[in-house]
Amino acid sequence: MLPCGRSLRATALLRPAAAVRRLGAARRASRGAALPPGPDLRHFLRGVTAGQRQPEPSSYPGAGKVYLETYGCQMNVSDTEIAWTILQGSGYSRTKELGEADVVLLVTCSVREKAEQTVWNRLQHLKALKLRRQQRGSALRIGVLGCMAERLKEEILQKEKLVDIVAGPDAYRDLPRLLALAESGQQAANVLLALHETYADVLPVQTTAGGTTAFVSIMRGCDNLCSYCIVPFTRGRERSRPLASILQEVRMLSEQGVKEVTLLGQNVNSYRDLSEVQFRAAAAPGLSRGFSSRCQARAGGLRFAQLLEQVSRVDPELRIRFTSPHPKDFPDEASVLQLIRERHNICKQLHLPAQSGSSRVLEAMQRGYTREAYLELVQHVRDSIPGVSLSSDFIAGFCGETEEDHQQSLSLLREVRYNAGFLFAYSMRQKTRAFHRLQDDVPAGVKQRRLQELIAVFREEAARANQAMVGQAQLVLVEGPSKRSASELCGRNDGNIKVIFPAAQPQEAPGSEAPFRPQPGDYVLVKVTSANSQTLRGVLLGPATLSHSAACP
Repeated sequence: MLPCGRSLRATALLRPAAAVRRLGAARRASRGAALPPGPDLRHFLRGVTAGQRQPEPSSYPGAGKVYLETYGCQMNVSDTEIAWTILQGSGYSRTKELGEADVVLLVTCSVREKAEQTVWNRLQHLKALKLRRQQRGSALRIGVLGCMAERLKEEILQKEKLVDIVAGPDAYRDLPRLLALAESGQQAANVLLALHETYADVLPVQTTAGGTTAFVSIMRGCDNLCSYCIVPFTRGRERSRPLASILQEVRMLSEQGVKEVTLLGQNVNSYRDLSEVQFRAAAAPGLSRGFSSRCQARAGGLRFAQLLEQVSRVDPELRIRFTSPHPKDFPDEASVLQLIRERHNICKQLHLPAQSGSSRVLEAMQRGYTREAYLELVQHVRDSIPGVSLSSDFIAGFCGETEEDHQQSLSLLREVRYNAGFLFAYSMRQKTRAFHRLQDDVPAGVKQRRLQELIAVFREEAARANQAMVGQAQLVLVEGPSKRSASELCGRNDGNIKVIFPAAQPQEAPGSEAPFRPQPGDYVLVKVTSANSQTLRGVLLGPATLSHSAACP
């Protein structure tokens, strides 16, 4: 684990020197005996230049069809678009049919063991496909990208020699070269973490043609070093994408007809753009009342509130969301909450990851706040943004969690009454502080029982929160047909809650005008008639716009 003030560049510089000393010692010890082939100087220099740009895709022209599968969070969805944009620029084409693919790339997640096991199982299926291809005299190249590649490079490459290429989250520019090496029969890998890579100049090709929503990555990495979290070790330290690049992508998406963008980052509200001189004079931001951080806040840089304000001005009919913020970065004077309240196209929805309702467990997690400070923040948010929708993350069975700690998490769920939640049993990850300092001492059966209890309480309270909307008219962005009925449409309201409603207004009388039939990308008003913990149902009232709905009382 890297101390907060220690540079990754410094670490990279130390490794080559140490390796050279070890190599020299080995040579002296061998007394002239022949050594097996080893790495040359270029191998070590790669670590020193990790912050530099990878070769341009055009340097390694490719051919063939690529099939991409995405596992895990929204960041991986964004990474899939970045990887595909780079490969398309190198001459590859895209297929949605696995049987047509020359290259299969899995964009993976390492946050929990279950996510990794899903990928291992998928690789076994692909092994059989690869063997059948070989028997027919054709090749299938398989690659593992993303966080799992970063964490398990050696194991992935060695296990049954199935995988041809491995690329970490900062190595997508290198994909054309890695695939070129794979075509020559070699295994190839690049999992170096870069100091400055944000893919700012890569404008992603949207993976869903005609899609109404899109993800826009604004930063990469994380500095928080929560004791349970692998992200700082698979995605590196925080670095922010320049404002100009983000605005360019948002404008492009708006022009393509996208109606909602979600700004993505591991910790979006610590965004800090230093790309222009005039941004560097700003003072260091404060923290939410009662919160602390292991890393000292750094002065300078254009901050998240300024980014959010400029993004919201791109298109008044473009809805803006963001995820995930850290609760510590909402100080009382923060203009982010004010912006959400005042701007009609910034969704009145916040994700506030709690992780636990026990102050003792939160301290072990190194979250930087107590239960009381978190509840004070929730009240501050609700006072600042009337009607705000809240979601959260919870972990069941973290190291040392007692039944009393668990009961405090249940009571926090009841007290806050979230509209949406993401709840998981704890899965210990190598490299984390918890792995080195704590004991994973809650039995698996107890974790699962506590998880099910958290889910039950969450659903009960979310149903109550959502039922409060019955009788209200909700502004909904239409996403497409409902999965269960072709006669119904599905969309999401401002609070990011799924809304199901008829695909057309009922015709009032014979001979009257044809009923209004919304299309994906339309805004509509829906009167809510029923609700449960995950979904609202209602009747279609008619077309709407963001601007007009905001002007109406």
